[in-house]
Amino acid sequence: MPRLNKISALGKVYLVGAGPGDPELITVKGLKTLQEADVIVYDRLAVPDLLDEAPEHAELIYVGKKPGRVSASQNQINYILLQKALEGKTVVRLKGGDPFIFGRGGEEARYLADHGVVFELVPGISSALAAPMFAGIPLTYRNVSRSFTVITGHVQKNEEYKPDWKHLAGQDTLVVLMGMSNLAHIAHQLILHGKAPETPVAIIHKATYPDQKTVTDTLIGIAEKVKKLASPSAIVIGEVVLMAEDIAWFGQKEQLQQDLNLHPLKKTAIG
Repeated sequence: MPRLNKISALGKVYLVGAGPGDPELITVKGLKTLQEADVIVYDRLAVPDLLDEAPEHAELIYVGKKPGRVSASQNQINYILLQKALEGKTVVRLKGGDPFIFGRGGEEARYLADHGVVFELVPGISSALAAPMFAGIPLTYRNVSRSFTVITGHVQKNEEYKPDWKHLAGQDTLVVLMGMSNLAHIAHQLILHGKAPETPVAIIHKATYPDQKTVTDTLIGIAEKVKKLASPSAIVIGEVVLMAEDIAWFGQKEQLQQDLNLHPLKKTAIG
């Protein structure tokens, strides 16, 4: 795609990953950008406590997207970043998780580049990595999982969800973000394309927050068990889920042990 005519900008935009939820999990560099910001443009999943780090003069602009509700469009967000940079401001675009993992950070960076705005990218810890760890689930484990695949379970309005189900069903471990509304469909398709119905599944709700909740079951039973559990929740599918019985450390270990005792024979295969 050809570049647009570039505009000289005095300000700078930082695209910053806020991490998965716990405010202490933002990077040192990300925290420094907040402390030096003139403007902070933040998402629904960005941690509110982090806004306390902003200088008193900083302008805070909320652009969070809530499912099923009218919210700022991506074009509006892009325009805000551009205009504030052209005013000579130091702008922090604070995004939950990591900006480049289902966060549209790439789109925002490209827009800024096309308009000649100086920007810097500051990675964040994605919930795809943090949620399993806080539930005691290693995404890779010797002789159990040699790889993991991260996918989105979300689709745009009027679009059909059509991943390569046969490929996904053959993966060691799957992590699904933004997939709760499509969980029953995802489980059905994986089973239909060869994934064992008794494959362990974990749903980690509000990962890294004090009220984190983890629910486990089999692929065939999980959708019914968590039908009242809302987002944000990460979904982990694979044998490594059973490791949480031994190494879960962040709350609800007793509930996990009770759930995972449904699969005692599988546990011996791992351990």
